[in-house]
This record gives sequence, structure tokens and C-alpha cells, in this order.
Amino acid sequence: MARTWELWGNVVIAGTFALPLALPAILLLSRRRTRAGHPAPLRTSIADVGIVVGTAPWVWMILTPSGGEAGVGLVPFGDLAELHKAPWETVLVQVGGNLLVFAALGALLPVRSERMSSTARVAAIAAAFSVTVEVLQYALRLGRFSSVDDVILNTAGAALASLVTRRWWARRVPARTVPR
Repeated sequence: MARTWELWGNVVIAGTFALPLALPAILLLSRRRTRAGHPAPLRTSIADVGIVVGTAPWVWMILTPSGGEAGVGLVPFGDLAELHKAPWETVLVQVGGNLLVFAALGALLPVRSERMSSTARVAAIAAAFSVTVEVLQYALRLGRFSSVDDVILNTAGAALASLVTRRWWARRVPARTVPR
């Protein structure tokens, strides 16, 4: 368990350095987009920077080498079923952490782009990124366990986060095209 919290420290460290840089990045990007005549420069700048700041620390943690058990789990829900034997803290870290990995992407991608104003599209993008991260974990031999369950949870986290921000993006979708 100590090793897991040590790795979560990477997220805290990365977030600590990223947050002070986020506001100036948003302001500079927004200013540049305003000058270029970009529609909604502030909203898209906040979304772009938020996606990076909210996702990069998690990806950094996932791609940090670990001395743990390397392997691959290709059976859907197989690894999650094994979690019932683990202490509740481990379950919370595994499930909660995986739900948060692409949550910023899921929450802000539909706000950023009208073309992404769909939970299904957000889920597809998150799934593609999650598969990429899991393949990198395996291919780079980082001492981590690559699992289809991680892809499922990462995708679910992004989809749920998109639903949380739906009130900010659903209005931009033409009437009668948003499922009720």
C-alpha cells in the first residue's frame, strides 16, 4: 500500500507545479486566440489547459516505472472481480484512481469542441487514449499490470465526467438532438 501512495505523490507533485502555470497559460492562449479571431477564446483556452493539467499528472503516474507485478489482463472485469479480496483502501485507490485518469478530458472536451458534444464520442476518445496508455505500460516494461479493466474504468470516468458538465455543453447542440 505504501508504494501506491508513493506513486500518487507524483500526481500531487505534478499538480502542484502545473496549477501555478495554468492561469498564465490560459490568459496567454486566450489572448492569442482573441487576436486570431477564434470563437470563444477564453472557454476553449480554459478547456485546453484544464484537459492537460487534469490529465497529464495521472498519465505521468501511470507511466512511471514500478517494481510491481508486470502482466496483462485481457478478461473484462477479471481483475475487478479479484479486488473483493483486497483491503478497501486498495479497492478505493484502484477504482477511484482509474475513474479519475481521463475525467478532466471527459469533463472539458465537450465544453471545448462542439463536435465532441456527445458522451459516446468522449468515451471513444478516452478509450483510445486509455488503450494507448495500457499498451505503453506493457511495451515499455514499466513493471506495471496492463488491464482491460483499467481501460473500462478510465473510459467510464471520462463518460461520467462528461455527464457532469453536460449543462455547459448540451445547450450548444441543436434542439431534439440531445437524448433526454
